[in-house]
Amino acid sequence: MARSALLNVMVQAALKAGRALARDFGEVQNLQVSMKGPGDYVSQADQKAEEIILRELSRARPTYGVLAEESGESKGSDGQHRWIIDPLDGTTNFLHGIPLFSVSIALERQGEVVAGVIYNPAMDELYTAERGNGAFLNDRRMRVAARRTLPDCVIGTGVPHMGRGHHGQYLIALSHVMGEVAGIRRLGSAALDLAYVAAGRFDGFWEEGLHPWDMAAGIILIREAGGFLSDKTGGSAMFKTNSIVAGNERIHKELMSVLKKPGPDGKNDTQ
Repeated sequence: MARSALLNVMVQAALKAGRALARDFGEVQNLQVSMKGPGDYVSQADQKAEEIILRELSRARPTYGVLAEESGESKGSDGQHRWIIDPLDGTTNFLHGIPLFSVSIALERQGEVVAGVIYNPAMDELYTAERGNGAFLNDRRMRVAARRTLPDCVIGTGVPHMGRGHHGQYLIALSHVMGEVAGIRRLGSAALDLAYVAAGRFDGFWEEGLHPWDMAAGIILIREAGGFLSDKTGGSAMFKTNSIVAGNERIHKELMSVLKKPGPDGKNDTQ
């Protein structure tokens, strides 16, 4: 596959950060038996990965703005472009030695995501997409799954945990979806969840309480793989509502319909 110069810069940044995370992941696995625990080490690994990414990207495009999980937002003199970065999506998995975590880098141009890279270093899986040029997994073209009815589908989701999200509302949505589908999965990395939709591994996905860096690269991957996305209301304000629903055209529509079903009190989470 042919990549633009910008996408190549993003790929190299993700691979370098991924190699550093892979080394640290091995150390975290060794630290599991210690009394102190690996929490501080993981935080350092996260920050180191972001530093690697920022160094690589700023070397190529020093005028671009940045929105990153660890260092926050910085305005660039360019004014039209912004990098959106999550150096380690799936921190809890990383902490527990589970090989489902990723580096996520997206490029936003005039408010629209135009390129994205998601890399899982533990499995050496590189997902890339650029507007108008398709989506790829390790240079193989990706398409969203073609299943047309929810009973045939495996759907991904993010489960709110301690201190995050409205658990009661989520359980209502979960109860509706689980009664309609073949299976539900929770990977622990929203970036990988979205990449799995683009690759046809998941037929759909929904989650709330996300940040732009969790979603940005996955959005362009799914669009370029022929999929559909919206926020929980059916609109396009994913970054503002912190929510996302994804699938092929038909499954996205059906999943949205199920998620809008009212709970016992006659309300639902989209109201």
